[in-house]
Amino acid sequence: MGEYINVAVDAMGGDNAPKEIIKGAVDAINENQRVKVYLVGKEDVMKAELAGYTYDTKQLELVHAEEIIETAEPPVMAIRKKKDSSLVKALNLVKDGTCDAYVSAGSTGATLVGGQVIVGRIKGVERPPLAPLIPTENGCALLVDCGANVDARPSHLVQFAKMGSIYMENVMGIKNPKVAIVNNGAEEEKGNALVKETFPLLKNCPDINFIGSIEARDIPAGMADVVVCEAFVGNVILKMYEGVGLSLIKKVKEGMMTSLRSKIGALLVKPALKQTLKAFDLEQYGGAPMLGLNGLVVKTHGSSKANEIKNSILQCVTFKEQKINEKIREKITEQDKLSTEEQ
Repeated sequence: MGEYINVAVDAMGGDNAPKEIIKGAVDAINENQRVKVYLVGKEDVMKAELAGYTYDTKQLELVHAEEIIETAEPPVMAIRKKKDSSLVKALNLVKDGTCDAYVSAGSTGATLVGGQVIVGRIKGVERPPLAPLIPTENGCALLVDCGANVDARPSHLVQFAKMGSIYMENVMGIKNPKVAIVNNGAEEEKGNALVKETFPLLKNCPDINFIGSIEARDIPAGMADVVVCEAFVGNVILKMYEGVGLSLIKKVKEGMMTSLRSKIGALLVKPALKQTLKAFDLEQYGGAPMLGLNGLVVKTHGSSKANEIKNSILQCVTFKEQKINEKIREKITEQDKLSTEEQ
């Protein structure tokens, strides 16, 4: 595969495609000489968009795809029928080993289905979770799962915790990351059937740093580095996070414009406020990786702008350099051996 880390990018997926996707791809290769991007989409459209940019042509390759999978399409049907879509072709580049990773702002459902069906799971991984980084007072936490498995079992959540720990330690550099399960109280006996059944399994798991339950209000405070839940709960947390963040910023801006005095004050605090709010910007972390697949699949927000696309591509470099898939494979194989021995 040469010296590059190769990333397949679905140029036609997302609300701002192809303009912002292509800008993000060019920004990524201009920032990191180790990245080569395979832009997948309608060739004439991509060429027209690239005309205004300067970049090293050795770091960018165009792959023509005639079709586009729309967000509203049923995922399984779309993957099966639209073999010449940018999303399917980009995933196939990971499957056949041409690329190490895939990035898309397109259909979440089709990416999740395609990740499992085309790229495939690491042997022993029961369910690959979607795991975004979310901002906290201490930096960030990994929310796992936020959208892939709405009816997860206890054994799935244990794997989420293990894979999440590997990610946080190796990609984010957090030694012995603290793992917690989302609950409606701190006590061990609290929770629904899934949480009650999973809690003792996590408690007895020797290779994670399990600290117990976490209530939703403690997630932004950074009490855990890996926040474990099934996808329904995770998705509600993620969307609530985004909504509250946007509402707060809107209210702060409105408050600053109410009088002449507040406007003068706003000018004085603007630089400091901008810096503070930047720490709570989800875009800086890139997209959400699907953990436990044979290649890296990263799903970014449908509304992603160039900055989030760029950060998602650069995130793939760390993932590859730190051999995350190999570490997950090793950990899951180890778990399988222990289970066999116990039987």
